[in-house]
Amino acid sequence: MENGDLGHMMGEPVSLNVGGCVYSTSRSTLLRYPDSILGAMFRGDIPTVRDARGNYFIDRDGQLFRYILNFLRTSELTLPCDFKETELLRKEADFYQIEPLMQCLGDPKPLLPYPTNTYEEVVELSSTRKLSKYSNPVAVIITQLTITTKIRAVLESISSGFPKWNKHMMDTRDYQVSFTFGPCDHQQEVSLRVHLLDFISQAGFTIRNTRVHHMSERANENTVEHHWTFCRPTHKVRG
Repeated sequence: MENGDLGHMMGEPVSLNVGGCVYSTSRSTLLRYPDSILGAMFRGDIPTVRDARGNYFIDRDGQLFRYILNFLRTSELTLPCDFKETELLRKEADFYQIEPLMQCLGDPKPLLPYPTNTYEEVVELSSTRKLSKYSNPVAVIITQLTITTKIRAVLESISSGFPKWNKHMMDTRDYQVSFTFGPCDHQQEVSLRVHLLDFISQAGFTIRNTRVHHMSERANENTVEHHWTFCRPTHKVRG
């Protein structure tokens, strides 16, 4: 094999500064899972930031990123026998939206019960994508995002915080209300999803679980639904 052929296979080198830890890899490795946050970043679908030395900067756990990167390289999850940070790694995998890694890590352990004077507030985020069966690579035809919660303050904040997006509101089960964004194209959905995930996290919610559901509605397209459930503890107000 000629050196030029090997270089073409390895792809363009890229340096990343993840939480202060610098990694070197190839652009093709970062694009291994196109629907992930890293895939969107290095396709140019969402903005990137560089540090003073020109490395791409990501404000996440730098130590755990080694396991993320090795998974991108090999599609296998290899952890030390005494590894004790599975919960943290699961959150990192969920942030980067690398679905095969999320499946390897499995569902999170049940949380301990809250104190009697505390209850749980819930926000659900779902993404619905219609995919063409006959294009190669698979093309996303249309997408939409939906936020569902009983917490009016969260919905009002989202409504005011994302004014440029077309959205409609509807009442759902158990006094919950949904905001649906879209329909929009794939690049818009990825950008909006990143901002919504960040917005929900900054409101004090943590990810409880994620799930993916595949459906086949028509002969020429599939529908893929992604669901994220976020929770935060809140003290009960005494009457």
